[in-house]
Amino acid sequence: MTAPRLAVEELSYGYPGHVVGRRVSFDIRAGEVLCVLGRNGEGKSTLFKTILGLLPPRGGAVRVDGGLTENWSARQRALTFGYVPQSGGGAFPFTVVELVLMGRTVHRGPFSAPSAADREVAAKALAGLGIEPLAQREWVRISGGERQLALIARALAQEPRILVLDEPTASLDFGNQVRVLDAVRRLAKSHGLTVLLSTHHPEQAFACADRVAVLAGGELLRIGTPAEVVTTDTLRECYGVEVAVLPVAEDRYRVCVPRSYLT
Repeated sequence: MTAPRLAVEELSYGYPGHVVGRRVSFDIRAGEVLCVLGRNGEGKSTLFKTILGLLPPRGGAVRVDGGLTENWSARQRALTFGYVPQSGGGAFPFTVVELVLMGRTVHRGPFSAPSAADREVAAKALAGLGIEPLAQREWVRISGGERQLALIARALAQEPRILVLDEPTASLDFGNQVRVLDAVRRLAKSHGLTVLLSTHHPEQAFACADRVAVLAGGELLRIGTPAEVVTTDTLRECYGVEVAVLPVAEDRYRVCVPRSYLT
């Protein structure tokens, strides 16, 4: 069996004088989506920033294709990781295609004009997410869901091997949540991307993830398939509430409902 594309080994993460998470280990293969769950303050964003190299690890290691990333250059990281933060893009009136072309900077340098090849890659990223009609729209004049899709397109324009999305559906309406999750799942399978994402909605794991990792108390509480991990017991231990996990769609999808709502 080939080595996992991304491996997190006994990783501790946090800030000087404050460790947020301890000895977290998991791996993800090409074409696989891993969804990270955990309550506010569990350090999901800090974990992601440590994997990306934006923060130094407090212990342990991160490997890509078996090689340590600790001493990678910023360019090597940008060629490997595409990152979609909780918010980004700023408030400047860039057009959507200009925003997406920013993802090509690592391939051409910060002061070079986009080439025809860069524009072709950007156009494919927009088309792959179904937002090519937005190309000439101003970033500040499109909806929240459209912005999230544009940020994913920018990350894809980097042509990364690993896509990291920090709560990509936060603050989106239901329709745009579905569009983003569908896009994530489709891109993992069609592009062979390794995808790591976080969410505050446990049932979303059934919509897009191959496996789920749950953080609690600064440690990895559970990891496995959505059906194995998103359970009444795990959600109680993670979030401290009683939740019923109910099957729908012939058990392919499940919804999480507070037990108090069923009485």
